Amino acid sequence: MAQDTKPGDAAAAKSKVAMCIGCHGIIGYQASFPEVHKVPMISGQNAKYIAAALTAYRKGERKHPTMKGIAAPLSDQDIADLGAFYEASGKDTPQRPGKNSTPNTDIQALLTKGNCAACHGEGLNKPIDPSYPKLAGQHADYLYVALKAYHTSDNPNIGRNNPIMGAQAKLFTLAELKVLSNYISTLPSDLRTVPQPKFKK
Repeated sequence: MAQDTKPGDAAAAKSKVAMCIGCHGIIGYQASFPEVHKVPMISGQNAKYIAAALTAYRKGERKHPTMKGIAAPLSDQDIADLGAFYEASGKDTPQRPGKNSTPNTDIQALLTKGNCAACHGEGLNKPIDPSYPKLAGQHADYLYVALKAYHTSDNPNIGRNNPIMGAQAKLFTLAELKVLSNYISTLPSDLRTVPQPKFKK
């Protein structure tokens, strides 16, 4: 982030968030690229992760035409403000309870193979660094599409270029990624979709 970028200001983001709420502010909203899946819940996510993701879309390291179009005109300050907004969004509501907390032997083996908690933290909801995402409770179909994208790194139109996650995701078959995604979606979570009113400047 540029040196003249100030810490993110959630209040300042209220005039910038209109482009986000049309998808991320609608419960159950689905995207169709690269396949149909629910858009990720980003309220309650770490601000630094939101900033890292938007920057990756802006640079083209994450290949998604809609998100690239949204991120391209954003300044570093805009990105910091949006991160602060979504980190604060929904914090006044209790954590969403999970449907599951004890993985079976097969799932535990997958979690161990990927060493997911080493970065994404306890319950995959407390990352060791705020630039890493909270995964717990995220939509299973989105998690699967995101993880599958790390299998594709040399395609100009789809995929994600993060070398660490690329190496991790490639340890798994697509069937194993689906099992992991389904399990992670059942965990207690800080993530949620918070419907937003239209903001006025």
